[in-house]
Amino acid sequence: MREVGLRIVGTGSCRHPEIATIKGGSWRPATFPALVALIAHPTEGPILFDTGYDPAFLAATERFPERLYRWLTPPEISSPVADRLAAEGMDPAEVRHLVLSHFHGDHMSGLTRFPNATVHCSRAGLSRIWGRGRVRALAAGTPLELLPPDLPARCSFFEDRPIIPLSRDLQPFDSGADLLGDGALVAVPLPGHCPGHWGLVLSEPRGLHFLVADASWSSRAVRENRPPPWLTATFLGQAAPGRETLARLHRLRLRNPDILLTPSHCAERLAEEEK
Repeated sequence: MREVGLRIVGTGSCRHPEIATIKGGSWRPATFPALVALIAHPTEGPILFDTGYDPAFLAATERFPERLYRWLTPPEISSPVADRLAAEGMDPAEVRHLVLSHFHGDHMSGLTRFPNATVHCSRAGLSRIWGRGRVRALAAGTPLELLPPDLPARCSFFEDRPIIPLSRDLQPFDSGADLLGDGALVAVPLPGHCPGHWGLVLSEPRGLHFLVADASWSSRAVRENRPPPWLTATFLGQAAPGRETLARLHRLRLRNPDILLTPSHCAERLAEEEK
């Protein structure tokens, strides 16, 4: 794989009971960061994996029924990725590529801040929400105001990209979609959490890195192969495929303990990145 640079950063967090994310967890509220990957491609420049939280999330959930989303998972927005890039001298309007794992609000609320980026995403994920009413989109986890009006014209769909084999170091995952045509960013389907949910594999200076989005909410769940309760998994997506995806990640970690696995809401991974 072509090597790229990578930083994992937090954009904010939300709070809800741990039991909703891992079998046998506590009923006490826990803090779950919303992580974003800042990728430095040698020729394409800065690329984002997800956008995390943005103030647009608060505006989009001001009214009912969208307000329910904010009540169920109260957010704290601390460092929107567009503001972080601007503070580092990078104009968000010049970002050329944005990879979106799925269309839940805590992963894509900064979309409108990157008006010129090609949005690499799943056709299945977009079709579930585009052109739907507010209630149906909200039930799918997407406040409609977060979607740029020109989004379909800017999309490059995972399903249309060339499928390439993955390194044996990534077994039992064996293939993925080559997003840029140079082997640097390979999207991998991770079914279960919701329709159109994908992760991203890349090679960075520390080695192979698998951004697994919401296939797990924590590194602990991967280590111990502990899925969320059936009710939570069924409410969000499909419990059985989600459990199989988590089991495959668990097997990958056992086979290759050197690989970096980053769930998008893992406080442990954020602490490791901030050391």
